[in-house]
Amino acid sequence: MELDRRRLMAAGAGLGLAGVAASSVEAGPRAGMAVGGATVVLETGTDRPQTDTIQHAIDHSAETGAPVVLPPGRFVCGALTLRGSAALIGAHGCTHLIARDAAPLISGQDNASVRLEGLVLDGQGFAESLVRLEGCGGTVSDCLISGAREAAIFALDSSGLVVAFNRISDCANNGVQAWRSAAGSDGTRILANHIEGVRAAAGGSGQYGNGVNLFRAGDVQVSGNIIRKCAYSAVRGNAASNMQVISNNCRELGEVAIYAEFGFEGAVIAQNVVDGAATGIAVTNFNEGGRLAVVQGNLVRNLKRRPLERIDKRGDGITVEADTIVSGNVIEDAEGTGIAIGWGPYMRNVVATGNIIRNAEVGIGITSDQAAGTCLINSNIISGTRRGAIRAFDRGAWIGADLASEETLTARVRISGNLVA
Repeated sequence: MELDRRRLMAAGAGLGLAGVAASSVEAGPRAGMAVGGATVVLETGTDRPQTDTIQHAIDHSAETGAPVVLPPGRFVCGALTLRGSAALIGAHGCTHLIARDAAPLISGQDNASVRLEGLVLDGQGFAESLVRLEGCGGTVSDCLISGAREAAIFALDSSGLVVAFNRISDCANNGVQAWRSAAGSDGTRILANHIEGVRAAAGGSGQYGNGVNLFRAGDVQVSGNIIRKCAYSAVRGNAASNMQVISNNCRELGEVAIYAEFGFEGAVIAQNVVDGAATGIAVTNFNEGGRLAVVQGNLVRNLKRRPLERIDKRGDGITVEADTIVSGNVIEDAEGTGIAIGWGPYMRNVVATGNIIRNAEVGIGITSDQAAGTCLINSNIISGTRRGAIRAFDRGAWIGADLASEETLTARVRISGNLVA
């Protein structure tokens, strides 16, 4: 009879779960979670850890395939480990799991189909990560994640993982990390998240302080996210080939808002909004093998030089180096260069066409190094530049006259059809 009453209580609360025997904790307000017809009781309003109870339910979920559905409440936990294809689901925005250890709050390894949904995960500033997945697929969605000592979500060697519709904030070093042990296809999709308040507590020159950080992870899509107030980048891809960064809104970034760097081959950066950064978009490191990109249809504005940097001040709209087309972008209010092409000898096969650049120090800059490759500048509209519309530069120093006033046809550079206002 007791079991029937518990089943009715669970049904009335709208809770469903996998099947394990009922268990309880000692005194205090309690909340039930249905587990295959029985009820696991969690204590609310206390700092007493409830790791074992939740872990027992997760383990049974892995055996049966039924999800663990947690009730509303605040539950203090140590490290929880996902097994098999376990699913852990909260009452959207009302199930709080509070970390008590420095270890990742939720971790999984070699899980083909993880499912985390509707949870509020609070690392309190000392949990290394809130979610750490190694060799996993599945989804992390509709969660509120904050207070990570390192990254909110760290995914290593994933297989088609989806990170979607989460709200991530107050991270010491990175928001979402998708990394691989060695360069290769990863297929992670990072979609429609809100990421805000990412510091670079560990220092460095860009390894930390990013909303989304990709390292050696190929075939990753980052789309439809709102990313704000990051110490370095909104999206930073290091050796991340075939990266797609599409339709993100990026604001208040400390360095390059969207970065494709080092040994990557292939990047599509399109239809993003960047408002407030030291550089809007950078496709760089041809010297390290970084090449092959499309930068198209982005709105990039309010690029400021960094006053505390002695050399690397930036203030540029878009910078590119090799095998890249830059077209249909609108760049406004750049304290440096609207579009900077190449660096020293590192430039090859760049096309800049159909862009609008207004209010910049120089509209388009082209490396003057004779060892650099070919460049085509055509049909751009450039207005309000302070030191020329199109000029050559030698590692940051402007040289020669404005090249926009007449057609330029050389073996290396062709400039024609641009409108200067």
